[in-house]
Amino acid sequence: MGRGDLTDAEWERLRPFLPVSNRRCGRWRDHRQVIDGILHRVRTGVQWRDLPERFGPWETVYERHRLWSADGTWERLLQQVQAAADAAGEIDWDISVDSTIVRAHQHAAGAHRPAAGTRVKGGRRGGTPGRNAVAEPGRPSGGGGAGSEGLGRSRGGFTSKVHLSADGRCRPLSLIVTAGQRADCTQFKPVLDKIRVPRPGPGRPRKKPDSLAADKAYSNGLVREYLRRRGIRHTIPEKTDSQAARRRKGSRGGRPPGFDKGRYRKRNTVERSINRLKQFRAVATRYDKRRYVYLGTATAAALAIWLRT
Repeated sequence: MGRGDLTDAEWERLRPFLPVSNRRCGRWRDHRQVIDGILHRVRTGVQWRDLPERFGPWETVYERHRLWSADGTWERLLQQVQAAADAAGEIDWDISVDSTIVRAHQHAAGAHRPAAGTRVKGGRRGGTPGRNAVAEPGRPSGGGGAGSEGLGRSRGGFTSKVHLSADGRCRPLSLIVTAGQRADCTQFKPVLDKIRVPRPGPGRPRKKPDSLAADKAYSNGLVREYLRRRGIRHTIPEKTDSQAARRRKGSRGGRPPGFDKGRYRKRNTVERSINRLKQFRAVATRYDKRRYVYLGTATAAALAIWLRT
């Protein structure tokens, strides 16, 4: 077993949830060998072509990662591991929300999109995936391009931004990738809506935390109204300009929002979760051209964190 590979205990936790080949398109290469190859690349940031031979053909490892990123397999595996932890009472539902900027490597630019009428994998023409093609996220209206792949310009240069929520034990619960210049508050609702921890047996998945902490980037009326509507206790500091505007209105300004200093101190858990994620070099620097592939990379890193903590 190489450094960073799945241990026997980690493999046994993950094995029951892995997809099974339908045998119509041939046998899949051993899941454990391929997952070890994917985790090696996520941990080291090595180019796919330079994967060590012990992981098998690099094309197989890359294609499995791309496929599982596109069809949501990585996210389902993460949810199942979270569900097992929740059933054992190992999730601290006092969560925190934040985001982090990720510098994009020059190799992340230039994602190819087949023009209409051109041949693509699967034998069909562009715009209509064939039987063997993987369905990919559609191009958004209004141009698309680098922005649709979660790439943009911020103070850090050519960047992406990872928005996430983390439990009280510094483990990511949900992840979203946007362009680097996107404001944190615009992704607050999608990040919370993406929390989905299945329960053992029948019943709806758990989506509501016990409490939430966030910094001033999330201090606005829409965020607070959303949290009140869902009945989520929250601790978010009020911005200085919001305080001044409220005081100028006098009694019409209303009461200041509640603020629990002790609960806010626990917000460091999301910062530590980000630090754990960025121990994986393919997360700390984005090399993937496609947004969904990079999200799969970050989700695979989050899965490794859950398996090893």
